[in-house]
Amino acid sequence: MNTREWLVLVTLCGATFMTGLDYSIITVALPELGRDLGFATRGDLQWVVTACLLPTAALMPLFGRVSDVVGRRRLFAAGVTAFTGFSLLAALAPVPGVLVGARAGQGVAAAMIGPTALALMTTAFAEGPKRTRAMGVNGALLSLGFVAGTIGGGLVTSGLSWRWTMLILVGIGVVVLAGAFAVLPGDSGRSAVRLDVPGAVLASAGLFALVYGISTLAWAGVAAAVLLLGAFLVVEARHAAPLVPPRLLRRPTVKWGMAVALVTFGMCGGATLLLSVYMQDVLGWSALGTGLGFLGEGVAALVAGGLAARLIGAYGVPAAVAAGLTTQAVGTAAMVFLPASGGLGVLLATSAAMGFGHVLTVVAAITTITSGLDPADQGVAGSLAQMPTFVGAIGVAGLTAVASAYAELLAGLHAAFVVAGAVALLGAAGGALLLRRATPAAAAV
Repeated sequence: MNTREWLVLVTLCGATFMTGLDYSIITVALPELGRDLGFATRGDLQWVVTACLLPTAALMPLFGRVSDVVGRRRLFAAGVTAFTGFSLLAALAPVPGVLVGARAGQGVAAAMIGPTALALMTTAFAEGPKRTRAMGVNGALLSLGFVAGTIGGGLVTSGLSWRWTMLILVGIGVVVLAGAFAVLPGDSGRSAVRLDVPGAVLASAGLFALVYGISTLAWAGVAAAVLLLGAFLVVEARHAAPLVPPRLLRRPTVKWGMAVALVTFGMCGGATLLLSVYMQDVLGWSALGTGLGFLGEGVAALVAGGLAARLIGAYGVPAAVAAGLTTQAVGTAAMVFLPASGGLGVLLATSAAMGFGHVLTVVAAITTITSGLDPADQGVAGSLAQMPTFVGAIGVAGLTAVASAYAELLAGLHAAFVVAGAVALLGAAGGALLLRRATPAAAAV
């Protein structure tokens, strides 16, 4: 890559890092935040996280198509500007309502950033080794953002105030915005089609209901999501300019790539949450110690991001999916050996294996989802590639339910880790087979 390409990559990955950092850095700060602003209950405090998550998941398909209509750089810059502004509002929030509202605004802005950043990356880097390398860096920084957030959140909250967790995001946002105007290419070749309003309403409402239902175990929400998303598919099949063209969803590389991404995000996300419970409630570690406990996962994610392009280029996407999910499965299932005390080496080794396999799988899945598409569809493809990140909450809910079924906490955690490993292993076999049966040109990059 030349200097300008690296600057483009740093700008786009900086936005990815910022949104990944946001989720974990505020999670670590929740207890102090709740005391400072006077949240009434733990359930009320959870809305600090949920208020951001829901609009992000619900609005991604809409903004993926909007980016194709109004211009990707324009929407990306607007999203970064909004995210930065709402982060500042969150940092200055005097009462719970203002903070929750600002978090919702951050969620809307993140829905603007996610698909446009990915679409800009796929258009800036030609399909092949350069694009795969860029995807690897992007995937590694997304995981690094989570780990940096858990560590940084503990440090900042302990040494300064929870408000600085939001001010850090303001600083990153300003830098990313400067890069957006300085190095990102201008918008060209925008789509002239009109926006699919009925599809946008049904998709947003359906995804909102799905993520809300899964996150809160509200089965009425899941049932409503099934009805709304079913209606969405019917509308899309008849609309002249659909929000998500059915032909994209029918592409084997898109649908099986999304299935693979759902498995890896669901099982890794659920296991990571349970690892946090293990470190704090079984080992008795502090929030800062827990953040440091994820160093193995974070370092392995960076290594995987650096190697992903070479592995995919040498062996192809199906082989990378098989290797990635198998490594994730082995690392996660081996967490059954985590002891009631000590065991730092086991923790670092197993979480590192899980993190390495996860990032390799994510890069392979996103590569296959976005390959072989018309440039006009890259915004929509970017939103589809990002969706498993949020729908993967079903894995978090499922593994938490497995762990909760046991009277003894450690036994429940062990059982959940074994289940997560088994599901990842099934995903490795099924995903590799299905992607290999896809078109040869899309299976190997």
